Amino acid sequence: MVAPGSVTSRLGTVFPFLLVLVDLQYEGAECGVNADVEKHLELGKKLLAAGQLADALSQFHAAVDGDPDNYIAYYRRATVFLAMGKSKAALPDLTKVIELKMDFTAARLQRGHLLLKQGKLDEAEDDFKKVLKSNPSENEEKEAQSQLIKSDEMQRLRSQALDAFDSADYTAAITFLDKILEVCVWDAELRELRAECFIKEGEPRKAISDLKAASKLKNDNTEAFYKISTLYYRLGDHELSLSEVRECLKLDQDHKRCFAHYKQVKKLNKLIESAEELIRDGRYTDATSKYESVMKTEPNIAEYTLRSKERICHCFSKDEKPVEAIRVCSEVLQMEPDNVNALKDRAEAYLIEEMYDEAIQDYEAAQEHNENDQQIREGLEKAQRLLKQSQKRDYYKILGVKRNAKKQEIIKAYRKLALQWHPDNFQNEEEKKKAEKKFIDIAAAKEVLSDPEMRKKFDDGEDPLDAESQQGGGGNPFHRSWNSWQGFNPFSSGGPFRFKFHFN
Repeated sequence: MVAPGSVTSRLGTVFPFLLVLVDLQYEGAECGVNADVEKHLELGKKLLAAGQLADALSQFHAAVDGDPDNYIAYYRRATVFLAMGKSKAALPDLTKVIELKMDFTAARLQRGHLLLKQGKLDEAEDDFKKVLKSNPSENEEKEAQSQLIKSDEMQRLRSQALDAFDSADYTAAITFLDKILEVCVWDAELRELRAECFIKEGEPRKAISDLKAASKLKNDNTEAFYKISTLYYRLGDHELSLSEVRECLKLDQDHKRCFAHYKQVKKLNKLIESAEELIRDGRYTDATSKYESVMKTEPNIAEYTLRSKERICHCFSKDEKPVEAIRVCSEVLQMEPDNVNALKDRAEAYLIEEMYDEAIQDYEAAQEHNENDQQIREGLEKAQRLLKQSQKRDYYKILGVKRNAKKQEIIKAYRKLALQWHPDNFQNEEEKKKAEKKFIDIAAAKEVLSDPEMRKKFDDGEDPLDAESQQGGGGNPFHRSWNSWQGFNPFSSGGPFRFKFHFN
């Protein structure tokens, strides 16, 4: 009896006639085997029942070597191959069994099953018909009749699929092929045909799935590897494209189309890898140049243009070139409105340009597509703080400098404005009061922006000289009257005046 749950029991669920293996008695006289072969067969059967497939296979190998005319040895080895998922290896053994024992219906029925799965319908039908003519058991007869009906149906569907393909009705062809491949799962040609239909229907990833299966089902299938590589390339996945075309060249290093495609993909891949390394090193101008070369190297596939512009947008944003960043990021977003990376990079550029409303809009749009991104959340909060801050006192605007201005630019602007708005320049009382207020703002701006710590606070949306924005409350030591600023020299690097200026 077969133990429930055993390997042989599980095989029997899929192929009921395989149970004949367990009950198949060793016929020593008929097969003319010696004691060693019998020992290998019995031990192999026990190991198979225990699920030790590799060990069982070794025993059946030894039995075949010991007696090359023993059909039982071939049949049991075929059964192990099937249990291991090695149908290609099982098929020659089943054929050998039939050659040695023509009336062994279980082997013929099993071979018919494998041929049907491979899509070899005529050969499968021939096996099923011969089973019916060979005095089969009731179960074998029922199985053979069922498989013949199924094979006839597959013949009809295949004819319909080919007609639909020839008529360019690819949707209908796919429908027919779907049904066939549920049965003929190992038919490489039909998978390649369905892949072609998927390509025509604009579904390259489904085509890749079928072609990958075909590359395994058919030996030395360079054509499948070439098509997979070109499909990945068109999708913009240069790394997978390179990997697949290398598989083609492993099979045939002189394959002309694979070699030509390999050179193109390798060149493009090298440019992109180099550009990404430059970005990691913070060399954004050089990285931009590399991505411009990518677009020139492959001008015909929109995906590479889009991804190159996306990275150029990132480089401009990180390199604090907001005008250029906004322009290129906007081009990306015209092609791909939901591109989160472009939205984030354009938002950062808008912040530099002090376009806070626009930055908030971009961050909010990005957050809709990726609500858990901490960078987006922090950027949005910063933009909202800066918008609020801009409605109060903006030290950059007071000095007339950009947010990314260097310290030397800040000091230079301060000196110029301090000289221009020094109260001693004004005689009219109204004008003097206005100048005093202006001078205080200029001095405060210089105080904040020339100090790295205070400037960082201000850049993050917090005014270090505003008592309301300081936690803990208290007075503000930097909010001073005009009198407290008298005696400070706008032309020094900081600190009090050494003397007081008077202007005529």
